Amino acid sequence: MSENGAAQQPQVQMNILGQFVRDLSFENVMAQKGVRAEGQPDINVQVNLDAKKRQGDDQYEVMIKLNIESKTKEKKEDLFLLEIDYVGLFRIAGVPEAQLHPFLLIECPRMLFPFLRRIVSDVTRDGGFPPLNLENIDFVQIYRAELARRQAAQGDAPTTV
Repeated sequence: MSENGAAQQPQVQMNILGQFVRDLSFENVMAQKGVRAEGQPDINVQVNLDAKKRQGDDQYEVMIKLNIESKTKEKKEDLFLLEIDYVGLFRIAGVPEAQLHPFLLIECPRMLFPFLRRIVSDVTRDGGFPPLNLENIDFVQIYRAELARRQAAQGDAPTTV
């Protein structure tokens, strides 16, 4: 207890123990068809997050899964498809249980994102396209949208009295 009688909050500690590409697929559709793309591409990025407890004290695995699809704006022809699962291994201590879920799905992806952005840029450049420099991802908004989706799904479920 501190002097004012309130218990002190434990110090939050987060360490990145490792990070790696679990799965990567890049398909240059345009080159396979033997055609050249003209005009501005239309790029669609889908983001999925996952987190789970690992063996060991305070260790967690957090994954960002990106599905990126690029098409021509005019004809909607596929240019390339990129799928990547990027994983970070974390040791996290001092986070209250009630705050652990949002911490894992907001703060941890925020730490991983610059590394993932670089890989996406390199892969698209090496695949024959201009480097795709992803905009920052709002992980707070993704987390809130998923919570709202889950609450709506539960709200549709029949209730028993």
